Amino acid sequence: MIIGYFSFEIYLPYSHSLKEKRKCLSRLKERLKTKYNIAVAELDFQEKWQRSRIGLVTISNQKLVIDKIFQKIALDIEKNVDGEILNTEIQFF
Repeated sequence: MIIGYFSFEIYLPYSHSLKEKRKCLSRLKERLKTKYNIAVAELDFQEKWQRSRIGLVTISNQKLVIDKIFQKIALDIEKNVDGEILNTEIQFF
C-alpha cells in the first residue's frame, strides 16, 4: 500500500476577505473530495485572506496511479480556481 501526499500553496488575488477565501476554498475542497475520492484539508495560512496551503492524501497499491491522480488534480485546480499555484510538493510513503 502506498500513501500519496500532495500539497500546494495557492494565491487568491481576487479574495478581499477571509469569508471570500473560505467560500472559494470550500467549493474547491468539496469538488476535489467528490471527484477524486481523496482527503483534503487547509494546512496553513488560515488567517491570511489571499493565501492558503492545501493538503491532499490518497492511497493506492501503485505509485503511478497516485501520480496520475495528482497531475489531474493540479490541472483541475489551475483551470477552476481564480488564483495562482505558487508551489507544489508530492511525497509518497
